[in-house]
Amino acid sequence: MVSTLRRVIVEADGGSRGNPGAAAYGALVKDAETGEVLAEEGTTLGVASNNVAEYRGLIAGLTMAAEIAPDADLEVRMDSRLVVEQMSGNWRIKHADMRPLALEANRLVTARTGTTTYTWMPREQNTHADRLANEALDGKRSGITWHVGERSRLDEQQTIQAQVAGHRGWSAPGGPVTTLVLVRHGATSLTAEKRFSGGLASSNPGLTDEGRAQVREVADWLAPIAEAVDVVVSSPVRRTRESAEIVAERLGSPLVEEPGFAEMEFGSWDGLTFAEVQEQRPDEIEAWLGSLDVGPGGGESFREVEKRVLDALGRLLESHAGKTVVVVSHVTPIKTLVAHAVEAPLSALFRMELSTASVSVVSFVTEPGGDETRGSMRLYNAQPPGAGQMLDPQRW
Repeated sequence: MVSTLRRVIVEADGGSRGNPGAAAYGALVKDAETGEVLAEEGTTLGVASNNVAEYRGLIAGLTMAAEIAPDADLEVRMDSRLVVEQMSGNWRIKHADMRPLALEANRLVTARTGTTTYTWMPREQNTHADRLANEALDGKRSGITWHVGERSRLDEQQTIQAQVAGHRGWSAPGGPVTTLVLVRHGATSLTAEKRFSGGLASSNPGLTDEGRAQVREVADWLAPIAEAVDVVVSSPVRRTRESAEIVAERLGSPLVEEPGFAEMEFGSWDGLTFAEVQEQRPDEIEAWLGSLDVGPGGGESFREVEKRVLDALGRLLESHAGKTVVVVSHVTPIKTLVAHAVEAPLSALFRMELSTASVSVVSFVTEPGGDETRGSMRLYNAQPPGAGQMLDPQRW
């Protein structure tokens, strides 16, 4: 978006019912001069601590501010003394879980051209962001609500094609940039009920009517970048294959399968909800949550999934270097790729939320000789404008 806003305010908060426990964050962006709310978000995180949720709220607010007014001066207001002091450079960041989050927040800040300041405020003054987080925890909201669509001074909106075109053929100091547009498959009967649904060894449900409609909306959203897309790569699992076929047909792109991007195998947990596994197999789920090397219900561990996903990434970067590739995959592989791109620990997967038919974007630069690859995250868990999201062409 192109904006004439001179100053904006981000208010953010996060909370955990249990610390750690069920967690969510809330964030909003306001016009500093009028107080008008331009965007707001409330999103769950799964199991996380209060501090992690607060940092995620900060990142959400900075991300929205970057889309609305990347050149404006920005004031961040939070009731977390820890986050405010750490981001202001006054306190050291000692906890390992905080470091990648602080790095991501700093990346968003350094990408801005305006100034950024942090202000602590009492909790009783941060009620809006707190309400958004609690609404997310109560299942009353999820994702971003934009309030800028009718503002005439923000009407000059460009779309995703400009973002991809800006990187087509461009080379970073280390080499060509390969951009992955990561699309999670649409809804199935199991995702609607939040049941474990694994890869090829699972019950392998297809898309519901709702899921197909979700993917068609995403395909229409991506249509302007069709000429830039080299190929659509799909997990061979039924729900991703069906989703990829819709996307590939709309973009007019070739479709290939990559088994490395299939979902984690959940073994005997397949088809069960988290609560059902907790009730029926408490020892198994405790072991799974406590170790990245333990597979759920006899299925794959996160380490095993990480290895095959990164192997698949290596093959993709070799065969499509410097190109834009749409990858249609699942929750675990997509989060693994994002964590790898930002050099976050694999345990960060527990602190990411990923909606059905969402779009994330990561880019990779391969150093000369191909021995090292540097990644960056451009976009995470976005949805088509009709669902309340808008991509910013200047931030890739």
